Amino acid sequence: MSALIEAIGRAPRAAFAAFLALHFAVWTLLPTLLYANLPLDLIEALTYGREWQPGYDKLPPLPWWLVEVMYRLFGVDAAYYALAQAAVVIAFTAVFMTAVPLVGLRRALIAILIIDGLHYFHFTAVKFNHDVIQLPLWGLAGYALYCGLRRGGLGYWILFGLSVGLALWAKYFVVVLAVPYAMFLLIDREARPALARPGPWIAAVLALAVMAPHIAWLVSNDFLPFAYAEARSAPARGLIDHLVHPLAFLGGQVFYFLPGLLIASALWWPRPQPAASTPPADAFDSRIVSLLAFGPAATVVVLAAISGRGTVAMWGYPLWLFLGLWIVLTFWSAIDQARMGRIVMLWGLVFTLFVAAFVADYLVLPPLDHRYRAVLFPGETLAAELDRRFRDATGTPLAYVIGSMWNGGNAAHYSPERTQPRVLIDGLPRRAPWIDLADLKSKGAVVVWTEGDLQKLPEEFAAVAPGAEPGVPFDLPFRRGGNVLHVGWAVLKPSR
Repeated sequence: MSALIEAIGRAPRAAFAAFLALHFAVWTLLPTLLYANLPLDLIEALTYGREWQPGYDKLPPLPWWLVEVMYRLFGVDAAYYALAQAAVVIAFTAVFMTAVPLVGLRRALIAILIIDGLHYFHFTAVKFNHDVIQLPLWGLAGYALYCGLRRGGLGYWILFGLSVGLALWAKYFVVVLAVPYAMFLLIDREARPALARPGPWIAAVLALAVMAPHIAWLVSNDFLPFAYAEARSAPARGLIDHLVHPLAFLGGQVFYFLPGLLIASALWWPRPQPAASTPPADAFDSRIVSLLAFGPAATVVVLAAISGRGTVAMWGYPLWLFLGLWIVLTFWSAIDQARMGRIVMLWGLVFTLFVAAFVADYLVLPPLDHRYRAVLFPGETLAAELDRRFRDATGTPLAYVIGSMWNGGNAAHYSPERTQPRVLIDGLPRRAPWIDLADLKSKGAVVVWTEGDLQKLPEEFAAVAPGAEPGVPFDLPFRRGGNVLHVGWAVLKPSR
């Protein structure tokens, strides 16, 4: 261990590269080995992404397109988990590059180890989704803003504009990134002169240009996804919610960051000796870092306090990327070999505990607690059964599935058909407007449901599949854990 710490101290850049490689390998391998079925977010991505729409009824399309690209390039589950960790690695790299000129290589590494205590970057990031894809874009936006303000190169402002523009295609949450950054440029006395130069304005025009196609889609579709976003946050029930909801969000974020604080505690315990040198960062740098670390989070809290609407804990994904940098800059002290060793060992402890918790949750506990876990769902056998029964009833390949996003998405993705069936989500044409109902009736469809009366076609599906003939329900065992899936199904025979 002593030799390892000494090597890290001598070559922190190489240590950072080794950390990235370890992080990528472990958190790609774990879900590949332990997830017997793709999680909901990836099933949803594969259901939506194949349609290549400029917008959908729930969220922007970027992560779904990326998953579809990985499917077409590789077609294996490991590719989606690797995509998630690639997003994390890019985000970490952007933070590291921001930190190096401010605190030096060794402290930049420490800043990354601290934020790696957040489950947002590993345990839950394995399920690539709209939260995960924000990480590299927000990290690059923060890096580009810092460099644009301090170095003034036009290339940084171009990167900033691209990052912010693409962030809209990732998630509408980008507003809490853009607002505090724009306010800082207007209010800070040393940032304001940048507005007299072309960089920030080029960034703004570029961001709007990148956003424009999706904004046009939103306008032409009456801002359809915003209804989903509104449904995700609880409405204000009274004045007390204007206080409770933001405090609940903050409390949840503090709780999630406790492992990171444990790692950071080695910076001030045992009490450190004063550093021999002062931080390379000046007061303006410190204000920029404070903006990156707290600006978006403060915006979320203020908006929640004003509106009184509920918040979602997982909104915290991209908010704390620069918090480790703020900590090492604020609590500046000598980093000798002993202190570096304690930081690395605490990080190693936290990292190991997260790995152990992941293994326990998906391998050890399922036979004991029998809790429903989507990643143990029998999606492959469900798809094979539905495909076989449709062929037996019609003599034709399965082209369409009518069902929920989860049931229908699994049946489509794991279908043995070379051309995967398309999904009429929830049996609602408005949720899948790309589906040609005439073609669906011409080619027929299988209907699948797992709740309610399994021998009777649910009303919500009967409306779009009149005449579908229910079959005898069947059961399928989950991949692990002893749970059983009860399946109702029906065949809508081709009309031609």
